[in-house]
Amino acid sequence: MRAVTGRPVPPARTAVRRRLVDPATARGLDHGLVLWFPAPRSYTGEDSAEFHLHGGPAVVEGVLAALTTLPGLRLATPGEFTRRAFEQGRLDLTEVEAIADLIAAETALQRDQAVRQLDGALADLVEGWRTELIEIMGRLEAVLDFSDQDLLDGVAATAADALDRLRSALDRHLADRRRGERLRTGLSVVIVGAPNVGKSCLLNRLARYDAAIVSSRAGTTRDVIEVRLDLQGVPVTLIDTAGLRDTEDTEDELEQAGIDRAKARAAAADLRIVVFDATADPVLNGQALAWVDDRTIPVINKTDLRAAPVSEIAGRPVAAVSAHTGAGVAELLERLARALAIVNSDAAPAVVTRLRHRQALEGCRDSLKAAQDQLARGLGQADLAAEDLRRAAHCLGRITGRIDVEAWLDVVFREFCIGK
Repeated sequence: MRAVTGRPVPPARTAVRRRLVDPATARGLDHGLVLWFPAPRSYTGEDSAEFHLHGGPAVVEGVLAALTTLPGLRLATPGEFTRRAFEQGRLDLTEVEAIADLIAAETALQRDQAVRQLDGALADLVEGWRTELIEIMGRLEAVLDFSDQDLLDGVAATAADALDRLRSALDRHLADRRRGERLRTGLSVVIVGAPNVGKSCLLNRLARYDAAIVSSRAGTTRDVIEVRLDLQGVPVTLIDTAGLRDTEDTEDELEQAGIDRAKARAAAADLRIVVFDATADPVLNGQALAWVDDRTIPVINKTDLRAAPVSEIAGRPVAAVSAHTGAGVAELLERLARALAIVNSDAAPAVVTRLRHRQALEGCRDSLKAAQDQLARGLGQADLAAEDLRRAAHCLGRITGRIDVEAWLDVVFREFCIGK
């Protein structure tokens, strides 16, 4: 700090205005704020300095270039500061992941979920469960050396009741329909239908800009086109696809490949918008009709040219729209939001937000079940039950990073931008 300001280090945790210069040439680079955070009261737990600069690229580049010429200084690697904070015990692994999710949040609901994790929504639960497991293990192991049958029976009964409560709590959080994971990564909505039914025009209407080329010629869309939407706080990837028809009806290899991709994306989608043409004969194209199921909103388009001939398809109410004029599109968006409300329901917020959380909790639940089975066979199996409980506690410790997390660290931290 002294090298680029020419002044003493300011008081701890106090923002001070300083003129920043290149130490090699004394050329002025910026007037900014500098802060000094002595260990251990810093983000990483180490001595840290911060420079708050005017954000022009030339300013940032000049200050970075000046700093990297100083002995012992280098640019941080992705996530390095947060990894140091984790290794210094300033953050647990759920907080590290929450910071990454907060940086990547695109919608208010994603932001709120990340903040809850940063506040300890999952970590506090996990540590409470882990503490209870350790206490149960301790009681079991303590009575194994005693021959008092009444004592052994009492401890076993108490342990069985506690394990029932723990398993029930785990089951409740695992039976969340993956709301947390789906909110974190976003949902996919695929638009499918026969060629020239107006899928691309509908995509542009829903996206509110021209994301796809629109043409009256059938088969214009060959590849998958993706648009990101914030749908009442739910992050959605809206996907336009090639028109569905029998591949033997076309000799165009590119169109055939597009149809294959369309079918693959439609099969994997969280929700499908299946589009039919109000002016076509027949309206209900067989290739598109095959995709209407309980994950589908059927849409009849071009109602500016002809009224929708049916009000429902396969028992599902039709959304009648004109992608050309915009009629009915607002109602379709509302229906989409309701259909995707699985991640924005009135239920308690989900605490499981990543696959690794779910896998660890499932492993814990399985080990608890194994311990209960051992205890049900008699107190002669209490030592085996205690080993199962150790495995259960181990699974919980992996969530917060207390034990056995080296394999996960590189995966977690490479999600970060440079430095943070």
